[in-house]
Amino acid sequence: MTRERTGTSFLDLEAYIFDLDGVLTQTARLHAAAWKGMFDEFLRGRTAGTGGEAAPFDEGDDYQAYVDGKLRAERVTGFLASRGIELPPGDPADAPGRETVAGLGQRKNELFHRLLQEQGVEVYPPAVKMVRELRQLGKKVALVTSSRNGPLIMAAAGLDGLFDAVIDGNAAAERGLKGKPSPDIFLEASRLLSVSPEVAAIVEDAVAGVEAGVAGGFGCVLGVDRGGNRVRLEQAGADVVVSDLSRVGRGLPDATGAVPCLLQEAGGRKLMVFLDYDGTLTPIVSRPELALLSPTVRETLARLAALTPVAVVSGRDVADVRALVGLDGLIYAGNHGLDIQGPRGVGMQSEEGTAALPLLAEVEEALWAKLEGVGGVLVERKRFSIAVHYRLVDDAHLPFVEQVVDSVLSVHRGLRDVPGKKVHDLRPDIAWDKGRAMAWLLRAQGASRHTVFPLYLGDDLTDEDAFRFVRGWGAGILVRDGDDRLTLATMTLAGTQEVEQFLVQLAAQLAEPAENAREAPEDRP
Repeated sequence: MTRERTGTSFLDLEAYIFDLDGVLTQTARLHAAAWKGMFDEFLRGRTAGTGGEAAPFDEGDDYQAYVDGKLRAERVTGFLASRGIELPPGDPADAPGRETVAGLGQRKNELFHRLLQEQGVEVYPPAVKMVRELRQLGKKVALVTSSRNGPLIMAAAGLDGLFDAVIDGNAAAERGLKGKPSPDIFLEASRLLSVSPEVAAIVEDAVAGVEAGVAGGFGCVLGVDRGGNRVRLEQAGADVVVSDLSRVGRGLPDATGAVPCLLQEAGGRKLMVFLDYDGTLTPIVSRPELALLSPTVRETLARLAALTPVAVVSGRDVADVRALVGLDGLIYAGNHGLDIQGPRGVGMQSEEGTAALPLLAEVEEALWAKLEGVGGVLVERKRFSIAVHYRLVDDAHLPFVEQVVDSVLSVHRGLRDVPGKKVHDLRPDIAWDKGRAMAWLLRAQGASRHTVFPLYLGDDLTDEDAFRFVRGWGAGILVRDGDDRLTLATMTLAGTQEVEQFLVQLAAQLAEPAENAREAPEDRP
């Protein structure tokens, strides 16, 4: 099967729907073993004393053809039909093993529970990591499984509470949804997420699941090959087939040496440069006050600011980041943009943030009272937020720090926890972030998509909001420090040293047209 490719990036979609068995959990083999045990037991009893013999259940071919992705009753009737056997449907209350479709389904479930108890549930860590990272990026995620044991498996695997919507075999039966390759179960998940199929991705390991995703018109169908199934998944219509989800969405181009390409992409539009501070302009250090700019970076920022607008967008207080940079010609956005100061009267201070000041004072006091005895913890009060740094906290005390933060926020409503690198950033629970700060600054500059090309460099999860905003307009560059997380950025740099080199190249390239313009009159005949 083939289908038209839209060219949409995997991370440009709004929602992601994951299969359970074989994608997130390693329970497919337990299911296959339970089905084989039940069917072979039934076939032996069926042919006993007749001199005949039916072919036993094959955990490879039969599982793929009659079981994987389908609802329980469809699995039983489909396999039995392949052996020329037809049974009455029976009743859900039928005893396990009774010769009805329902009874055989109950017997399989009995065997599966035994195997689950004996062997437990293992997850595929890269797949679970992907789900968590998608949530961090603000994406919607759902789980779909044809198994009636979905809740039991999720609980055993520690996946409870990870999804915005869950459809399992029980819910499918209650709502009259057909099993895969019908798209019903996926379409129901997209409905629960309030998104259209065109902006959602399906992540599946089964041929029937891929066929269902294609039939439902989903924006991307990602096939996961857990063992020699790549060709069949591709033939079923998967847009991409991978054996390991750890690389999906992570293969971004290197921004080193990419300045000419970016300026070409700008196409004559004026550049506006936005920069995070910690982890971007300076390395991450043990204490915030030790994050000092190198002379080269400061000199380069001064050169850039003389050529094009430059804004430093930081989680720090605006006065703090302004003092650390020490340059007058830049725009400074502190507290993730709740407090903005710049040249020529550019400035803004959030009214909602100001209204939250009494609450922030209460939370600061409560945190210090509970964390005072924890070695290495730092509660840093900023004007519009509180940062709880735990980089220097012993691992044994980390659960206590998490517990304290959660308990304080549960009592003092109105703040939200935005996790960063070894820090909990507690901010007023208002619709504001670095992306919205970018939008405000661009409007203040009178910018439009036709006149300005925004460029954002950042390293933290809080920078993803800016990457989301700039996507499709300008360029976002993630500064990696060894992590390999999913990101909405379009390019990467390996660390602060490469950021320094990049900014030096950018300043040099931007200076060339100005120098050429000054020299041009002298060159005329």
